[in-house]
Amino acid sequence: MDYSNYFWQGDKVRLRPLRVDDAEQRFVESLDSPSRQSLQLGTELPTSTEMLREFLAKYADCKDVDGTIIFAVETHEGVDVGGISLHGRHMKNGTFSLGLTIGRPHRMKGYAEDAARILLRYCFHEQRYQKCNSACIHTNEASIKLHEKLGFLGEGRRRRHLFFNGQYYDSVLFGLTREEFDENDSR
Repeated sequence: MDYSNYFWQGDKVRLRPLRVDDAEQRFVESLDSPSRQSLQLGTELPTSTEMLREFLAKYADCKDVDGTIIFAVETHEGVDVGGISLHGRHMKNGTFSLGLTIGRPHRMKGYAEDAARILLRYCFHEQRYQKCNSACIHTNEASIKLHEKLGFLGEGRRRRHLFFNGQYYDSVLFGLTREEFDENDSR
């Protein structure tokens, strides 16, 4: 199939709807507790492939569930490498948030940046949002570097905002306006 002119494809990855059959891959990702904690999810209860199938059925096919849309991130070769969500959308204020995870074996290959740019382009250029608000845990250096690379500016810190592993963690707050994105976007 020729995806060369497809909006949802970047230089390294494409975004696609979640599918129920993604449950196996999502189960494997759920076994990486440190990564799940860095996503501000804390320590989750055990899950199963069956439970994940039910979850994915709710969000499959880009369904908007309580203001959240979740996409799978896959390489041009069709390898599922993670997920990205669009949430926290406020039409009146023109703001939104995104969340992103790339599986441990696929990190440091530019997939996260490419996926984020695709979703940011969609929100700014197709949905007319004017600002993306984001946050990450203060120990997630890869996420902090990614935000900076995408052009986000630091907007503050919520001290002792998250609790897991018997300790409190700060949330680092970021913001990116459409103008800042356009100035930084490589396309």
